[in-house]
Amino acid sequence: MHTLSKKICLVGDFGVGKTSLIRRFVERQFSDQYLSTVGVKISRKTMELMGGEADKKLNLKLMIWDLEGHTKFKGISKNHLQGASGALVVADLTRPETIEHIPEHINLFLSINPKGVIIVALNKADLFAEEKLQKIGQVKEFDQILATYQTSAKIGLYVDDIFYQLAREMLKKNESSC
Repeated sequence: MHTLSKKICLVGDFGVGKTSLIRRFVERQFSDQYLSTVGVKISRKTMELMGGEADKKLNLKLMIWDLEGHTKFKGISKNHLQGASGALVVADLTRPETIEHIPEHINLFLSINPKGVIIVALNKADLFAEEKLQKIGQVKEFDQILATYQTSAKIGLYVDDIFYQLAREMLKKNESSC
């Protein structure tokens, strides 16, 4: 079975749940304890996907880079974004300012990886009233945004979906560039 490696980055403001989304996806766990990521933490997960011309199974080894959250005083290091095929841009539904910063994160990622693909995760949906969810507008359209999901690392809402959709799209882009 063929194995392919791809790098994805999780970017967003501090405290939006990037680490929790990764932990839910990779380790199938959730913790309420908040530990701020310093610099970058890299996780790995191998996924079995269908792909290629003969639609054969292949292993996609994801290198998931959990980047330190953006604050008013410190931005994301451009060096950490280099070589990424995709990004999950994460915001916190309970903190509107994190949603307002989404275009900044997208523009930064695309300035380094113009052919990269992006999914936006509006996280902490379990803490947000259902009627307010409908009022959240769509994120400004960028061609590279595959989808916007309202996620919850705590209850696992759409966590696998965001990683699998991003992986499938990166695989498609890889095949079309061969």
